[in-house]
Amino acid sequence: MFSFNHSKISHLILGENFIVIVAGANLLLNSDDLKKAAHVISEAKVMVCQLEVTPAISLEALKMAYTSGVKTLFNPAPAIADLDPQFYTYSNIICCNESEAEILTGIAVGNAGDAGQVGLKLLERGCRTAIVTLGPDGCVIVSKEEPAPNHVPVTKITAVDTTGAGDSFVGALAFYLAQYPNLPLQEMLRRSNFIASISTQTTGTQTSYPYRKDLPQNLF
Repeated sequence: MFSFNHSKISHLILGENFIVIVAGANLLLNSDDLKKAAHVISEAKVMVCQLEVTPAISLEALKMAYTSGVKTLFNPAPAIADLDPQFYTYSNIICCNESEAEILTGIAVGNAGDAGQVGLKLLERGCRTAIVTLGPDGCVIVSKEEPAPNHVPVTKITAVDTTGAGDSFVGALAFYLAQYPNLPLQEMLRRSNFIASISTQTTGTQTSYPYRKDLPQNLF
């Protein structure tokens, strides 16, 4: 698995997240860096890209991975309204939250039904699978193979700090795609929902992510 990640500063407000992005070195990543990493990218099982590096570089990385047969997972965060259409065609899976979904499609997401409409819109633009995360309400998935929106719920909990939960979800999903490729995607999402919910039980971002040893072993 190969991933371009990012840096965040978080502040706790009543269990909800408030994020300031400090891009720093992220914006220095360039085509030469990708060329140097080409052999790693081409041999990866999954490539995860976001928009906290220059969008053109994320797109270039997606193309490199996709054309090498690597499964591509794109998380359009922070979302931009004028996203290059090629992001959809070079993404096997697009995973966005409610606010990102609205920026991308203009559809306000207030429930699973709205999320399904977003997913269908993203499929129309060229991706094979679209996932819209709904925080405490789990996520909704649509795909070319199963275009009927499917809601994957999560057990209700009381969050301490939701900062980074979306990244936890995407990271867990990438793990399952790479390590358990034959697991049904809905089951991957159910497990990723659970792991993301665990991350909301601790303050902080990276510090809230659980170690494998601390998770129920039936997740593996």
